[in-house]
Amino acid sequence: MGESWIVSNLNAALSTWNDKLGEIWSLLTESPQTFKGGQVWGVMTGIHSALQAIGYGLLVLFFAVGVMKTCGSFVEVKKPEHALKLFIRFVLAKAAVTWGLDLMMAMFTIVQGIISKIMASSGIGGRSGIYLPGEMIKTIEDCGFWESIPLWAVTLIGSLLIWVLSFILILTVYGRMFKLFMYAAIAPIPLSSFAGEETGNIGKSFLKSFAGVCLEGAIIVLACVIYSLFASAPPSVSTGASAITQVWTYVGEIVFNMLVLVGTVKLSDQVVSKMLGI
Repeated sequence: MGESWIVSNLNAALSTWNDKLGEIWSLLTESPQTFKGGQVWGVMTGIHSALQAIGYGLLVLFFAVGVMKTCGSFVEVKKPEHALKLFIRFVLAKAAVTWGLDLMMAMFTIVQGIISKIMASSGIGGRSGIYLPGEMIKTIEDCGFWESIPLWAVTLIGSLLIWVLSFILILTVYGRMFKLFMYAAIAPIPLSSFAGEETGNIGKSFLKSFAGVCLEGAIIVLACVIYSLFASAPPSVSTGASAITQVWTYVGEIVFNMLVLVGTVKLSDQVVSKMLGI
């Protein structure tokens, strides 16, 4: 009874990890428009449309402030070259507020193409998983009652760590999707800053930050590919060692690889920030 509990507990923890890893591969290929049936996207686009009116008002304000700061007098504004420059800036800023979401989704689609290309080139496609080998199961089942007692402790700790890491991993990927929704909803406000020469950096920083969130998906999928290649080779366990040593070595190496993956995924935003110089 105790031995079967040890095996079933480890298998349940590994199954949870495999399920969450497969869910991550699915999430990374899904667009915000289709996430959860598109209901969340519908609400976010509604908020985006409502904020466009505020964005147009800020656009005029930023434009007026920009004119006052860049032109020393009204005579300069009357010069054709200055007037044309101001007109083009205003038109581009208005276009950014009006069609900014389309631009952002085009950027997202490009990054999704990169993610799909990485998945296809790796040849993995999220199908890999971790399973308790038959030799390990036999070793556990051959243990006596007293010998299996320390295995319960190792199994309990290892399984708990695997469950916690699997949920941290999936929450991080869901967090990326949430950030995409928030950027889409609030976009008209920072994009209106393009109307002023002094405030244009706000819009540039916003677009660079959004590009960073999109590229987080590429970093995450690369980390998952590397992890899957590591996981494809089972941990080296000496069959001559005691059962507790074998299980401890096996679980310890698996948990270590999981920790590396979770740590890399958690730091994906910092990796992208350094790449983009944000």
